[in-house]
Amino acid sequence: MTDSAVATTPATTPASLGEPALGPLDGRYRRSVAPLTEHLSEAALNRRRIHVEVEWLVFLGTHDAVPGVRRLTDGEIAFLRELPLRFDADAVTELGEIERVTVHDVKAVEYWIKRRLEGTSLADVAELTHLFATSEDINNLSYALMVRDAVGEVWLPAATGLVDDVARMARELRDLPMLSRTHGQPATPTTLGKELAVLAHRLRRQLKRIAAAEYLGKFNGATGTYAAHRAAVPTTDWPAVSEEFVTGLGLTWNPLTTQIESHDWQAELYADVSRFGRVLHNLCTDVWTYISLGYFAQVRGQGTVGSSTMPHKVNPIRFENAEANLEVSGGLFRVLEETLTTSRLQRDLTDSSMQRNIGVAFGHSLLAIENAQRGLAGLDAAPAALAADLDGNWEVLGEAVQSVMRVHGLPEPYERLKELTRGRKVDQAKLREFVAGLGLPEGEAARLSLMTPGDYTGDASALVDVLDAD
Repeated sequence: MTDSAVATTPATTPASLGEPALGPLDGRYRRSVAPLTEHLSEAALNRRRIHVEVEWLVFLGTHDAVPGVRRLTDGEIAFLRELPLRFDADAVTELGEIERVTVHDVKAVEYWIKRRLEGTSLADVAELTHLFATSEDINNLSYALMVRDAVGEVWLPAATGLVDDVARMARELRDLPMLSRTHGQPATPTTLGKELAVLAHRLRRQLKRIAAAEYLGKFNGATGTYAAHRAAVPTTDWPAVSEEFVTGLGLTWNPLTTQIESHDWQAELYADVSRFGRVLHNLCTDVWTYISLGYFAQVRGQGTVGSSTMPHKVNPIRFENAEANLEVSGGLFRVLEETLTTSRLQRDLTDSSMQRNIGVAFGHSLLAIENAQRGLAGLDAAPAALAADLDGNWEVLGEAVQSVMRVHGLPEPYERLKELTRGRKVDQAKLREFVAGLGLPEGEAARLSLMTPGDYTGDASALVDVLDAD
């Protein structure tokens, strides 16, 4: 018996902000995550169950898997395939009423379909509904289709749009020098664009993994042995039939399972989505820090209230909101990943409850993506602030000077620069005086004397072009 969960609102009906809601995704943030309800809500799950049951009935009526089953007409097939499309608010209510009697969600779907076949030309094949299928044959395919479409049609386009925005910012800021801060301390300069490019490149790598995810399905009976199939129709090649049906739904066939599909593909996908979230969390914390350093000005959206008491403030709330939601989604994805890969013996019901949280995990992830994207859209770089920071840290050129000294064989280059720069502020004049007394070849000394912290960015600008190959 699966746990009973009755859908009370159709996926297409958004809740208003004033409507009571236990969680923020169904209340405050409903509008932001509404596209996911078309795929990952309880109503969407039941709609997919109807879809899978109908497609199996169509399959039986168009193939020779079960001898003696008559061929369905084109009109009958069209009628059947309309059933999930007509799963509206009234249908949700009716299905809930059936489930209160069956106390079994998939059996309720079976009975709901059979009601639609009464009094039609399909009445004679009504008992083929759910033939040879255990609940998990229906559920695993339904979840695979739901998650596939939620990722492909909602989450992945949103995540890709965000990463494209980061890449665009990286290109626009590729040449803007910035003081690096390794361990939070002034370090070899870079460019703001290059650092954003690093994050865009990391995020795109995860998106490629997510886009290439496999969505597995099985259709092999109560313990994965085709036992009922063989008992009823021993002459049919049931593994071949199962493979054809599953792949016909657009999924990858899993040929060897217990009662449940093993959910390993889900664990793999959720690990990748969670890792994308951790990289995005890194972007949010870095950008938040750049804002606090004055490298970015939050200049757009000035009609908003930054602080209830301090008029001058514009708080980086979008990035803070994104961080929090990424932590929630990452925690849920990790729990899903860890839990779904274990099922006691041939089946237990932990996965039934856990999988109902897939939408919550993706919802918080989608909300984080939206907030990060909106936060980035409100930023302008502040070149003067970056330049002032560089000009206040001439000691970072110590690395360049000691490297040139090493190349030209001068004694104790590292130690001499450490003595000059460690724990001390070095200005342009002092550094030039040091360089002039080194005895370097004239051309090298002149080149070092002209170098500024803003010049010392190596190939940072050119490295942004790596994004063009992503």
